[in-house]
Amino acid sequence: MSRSRRSFLSESALLIGGSLTAGHFIPHSRESKPAGRIKLAISSYSYWHFRPPKVTIEEVIDRAAALGVEGVDILHRQMDSEDPGYLMKLKQKAFRAGIDLISLSIHQDFVSPEPAERQKAIDHTVHCIDLAYRMGIPCIRLNSGRWGTVKSFDELMERRGLEPPIEGYTEDDAFTWCIDSIQECLPAAEEKGVMLALENHWGLTRTPEGLLHIHGEVDSPWLGVLMDTGNFLEDPYNKLEQIAPYTQFVQAKTYFGGGEWYTLDLDYKRIAAILKKVNYSGYIAIEFEGKAPADEGVKKSVEMLRAAFS
Repeated sequence: MSRSRRSFLSESALLIGGSLTAGHFIPHSRESKPAGRIKLAISSYSYWHFRPPKVTIEEVIDRAAALGVEGVDILHRQMDSEDPGYLMKLKQKAFRAGIDLISLSIHQDFVSPEPAERQKAIDHTVHCIDLAYRMGIPCIRLNSGRWGTVKSFDELMERRGLEPPIEGYTEDDAFTWCIDSIQECLPAAEEKGVMLALENHWGLTRTPEGLLHIHGEVDSPWLGVLMDTGNFLEDPYNKLEQIAPYTQFVQAKTYFGGGEWYTLDLDYKRIAAILKKVNYSGYIAIEFEGKAPADEGVKKSVEMLRAAFS
């Protein structure tokens, strides 16, 4: 175990979203480079919030092309199949439509005291790295995982993402499990040329301190940060600023019609300025999570994001 991890594990108390004090390990940011043109994309999740009817990935590609955006971020659970023929069909359709398939957003959970459960999450991640490789997708979304002591996602959102550890274990244990598991996935990522993008999601990455600790401890060019603009529920701009220097991919939440679980009034001109300050050059994938009809909400989101990042 490295000195930085021992320091973090002995001094941190992230159960209720605490912050690191001065002197803790902070990972290196990505290399400085000139800012380039921001490209807009649409997350297929924008058209399917895990409730019927499910919109196919093919339909999302068509709608993205009609809106004139450059890419589609595929939600793994929204795919109809993993058969090779289906994967190649999506790849061909996207190419013909002039759409880049930019990310495969998957789910895994490394927070478990059971080695066999963590191995399942590692195996699933490695499997999805291969799926992305076969579809020509250069990036997968990575979750840290969470305790799962709050079973209902609706209740978790009411609790602002906070949940207690499993009895007998601590946040220190969870960080060790997560860091070690991600390191197990790195050889496959490097072999296939697929970036792992760790999202500020729920669980260990609900704070910038937790996210950056994992990123820094893994310390690999194949692990980057995925900035989700809607997953820091309080004081989002300060927290987004903290992770911006390490960000490789952005998912931009929008809430037209009111959010499914909560609504944030995000100032995208301010967020654009945060990203410009660190010379972010990459995709902004819209994740529409509002209750308005998806076609309406996504169209408004594209217009808003184009204006903010112009």
